[in-house]
Amino acid sequence: MPDSVAPEPAASASSPAPGMRAPLSGVDIFAFVCELFAFVSLAIWGFASWPFPWNVVAGIGAPVLAILVWALFVSPRAVFAVHPFIRALVEILVYVSATIAWWSLGYAWIGLGFGVIAVTAGVLAGRRRFA
Repeated sequence: MPDSVAPEPAASASSPAPGMRAPLSGVDIFAFVCELFAFVSLAIWGFASWPFPWNVVAGIGAPVLAILVWALFVSPRAVFAVHPFIRALVEILVYVSATIAWWSLGYAWIGLGFGVIAVTAGVLAGRRRFA
């Protein structure tokens, strides 16, 4: 028996070494800013749209619920590994809820602008994931 060790397969350029992450890109940061804006939008909606005792519940509960759904299905370390279509659907659901929140506050242009920007970020990040 030879004392040589079998050569390890060469790592592809697109996949990082085990235990390492791919470096962040501008698209990742852009998508993260869109996520944060969606969560903040839901908090603003909750605090501004309801009378006193319920505004605290909605202002804290809406973004917490969105963050929970995001962490379960969409985040890079998601609890549930789901099909990319389901992941995109959940991502769009969070973005649509933030867009509707701005519309219900009377700022339709902010909602529309955010919707366009968020969908663009989602498409760019999704295409990058499949590449």
